[in-house]
Amino acid sequence: MTTAIEDRAVELLAGRIPFVHATVVRAQVPASARAGDDAIILADGTIEGFVGGQCTENSVRAAALGAIRDGESVLLRVLPENAGAFPETPGARVVVNPCLSGGAMEIFLQPRLPRPLVRVVGGSPIAAALVELGAALGFEMVRAESPVPPTALVLAGHGGDEPAAIRAALDAGVGWIGLVASPRRGSGVLAELTLTDEERARISTPAGLDIGARTAAEIALSILAEIVQEVRAGRLAVPAREETAATAPREAVDPVCGMTVVVGPDTPHLVVDGEDVWFCGPGCRDRYARTAGR
Repeated sequence: MTTAIEDRAVELLAGRIPFVHATVVRAQVPASARAGDDAIILADGTIEGFVGGQCTENSVRAAALGAIRDGESVLLRVLPENAGAFPETPGARVVVNPCLSGGAMEIFLQPRLPRPLVRVVGGSPIAAALVELGAALGFEMVRAESPVPPTALVLAGHGGDEPAAIRAALDAGVGWIGLVASPRRGSGVLAELTLTDEERARISTPAGLDIGARTAAEIALSILAEIVQEVRAGRLAVPAREETAATAPREAVDPVCGMTVVVGPDTPHLVVDGEDVWFCGPGCRDRYARTAGR
């Protein structure tokens, strides 16, 4: 990772902004990029850095947005039409890019997503163990309120106005709320609330999987195990900064080559009969214009 890209990655991770780090692994002459060139792709399709010309950028942008959505790394092979021999790479995603005039390329796309954000309320030994163990598991553990709703909230204070805290978390959209309490006390706390079935399903009390836990560390482990289970099952969303969700770009299909392109301020397009038509590059745009007599 180049220094400028590395510094930008640190900044984005600190701000809980999802992005993809793209690195050119191989490039055949006459590709404009070289092995080691890298870039950051944001959730709005913005590319910072260099991994090839405009035609390559279109393929990288579309694949990067899919990597952010799926949370999976991708080895992208971008091939021009009638490309020469290029070594097979098992597991690679292949894109034939008709507008690509340079040589074939391989680009590794690694999504860098915000870590699950877990807020712990309370000063009990269980709360302290949660913070310590959660950090080791890769969670971002916080005690204070955060600018975005946490992935999960654990109430481990053994008292206080727990019904109000649960209601506030439900209204804020927190996906999982764990109440550390005995079955009897937990039922009493929930009885003070008016809950829909959907809201009740988001509350776990006694919090944690039943592993026979006794010590504070074991109880914390059982709670974190339940959170992991919910995240891996796809029932818990990991929050990013609020504005990232609102900037997701739209996609269109190039009518000439059939490529999916991400629409941005620099995407080539024509206005045909009052409607925008988007293209992967100037070549397809000009070809369409000539064919349509425009």
